[in-house]
Amino acid sequence: MERLDKLLAATGQWSRKEAKALVKAGRVQVGGVRPKGPEDKVAEGTPVTVDGRPIATEQGVYVMLHKPAGVVSSTQDPRERTVLDLLPQHLRRRALFPVGRLDKDTEGLLLLTNDGPLAHALLAPGRHVDKVYYVEVDGWLDQQDRRAFQAGVTLADGTVCQPADLTVLDPPSQGLVTLREGKYHQVKRMLAARGKPVTYLKRLSMGPLTLDPALPAGAWRPLTPEEKASLGR
Repeated sequence: MERLDKLLAATGQWSRKEAKALVKAGRVQVGGVRPKGPEDKVAEGTPVTVDGRPIATEQGVYVMLHKPAGVVSSTQDPRERTVLDLLPQHLRRRALFPVGRLDKDTEGLLLLTNDGPLAHALLAPGRHVDKVYYVEVDGWLDQQDRRAFQAGVTLADGTVCQPADLTVLDPPSQGLVTLREGKYHQVKRMLAARGKPVTYLKRLSMGPLTLDPALPAGAWRPLTPEEKASLGR
């Protein structure tokens, strides 16, 4: 059970003061009935409308973003445009954060949520969640690179990566990389260690979540019920 005014404010569309004013003005209905006041308790799943328009009152927010190059995967930055700047104001009020990071010049799938336990489940080192990247390199990928990835690439600083998968595409300057860990700039550093510097990088999937091919760079959409269910939500 949650206070009505708090529930409305949590959607990010109104402040707590504005939510109280909506209720007092008779513009809100809960389960088809006008509430007594903004302090009324609302059971989870009860339909809420404002001016006859249904309001999504779920506490968890799950957004798929096709991150473009040129923005940083942060909630705020004094100098750079962030991924949250790509969202409308009502979502920026929901305390969203990116699950993991993509480099400024890397594109692709980024999950934004306010669900801390889910983020931990996807990022915890012991979970080994698959992350698939499309990559283009300066040079040609080959089967020696594939075997090196399977064995665990040693980076320039001596760090040994966990085994990963590399699929060489046609032309062989392109490939698919599957990681099960998340070291800093890992794909770029692994391929640099093989003498094949990355010229383009795009994340295609993370665990069961796959980038929607209909979603252009810079665009976002809520996760579908099926996508949320695949994440256990």
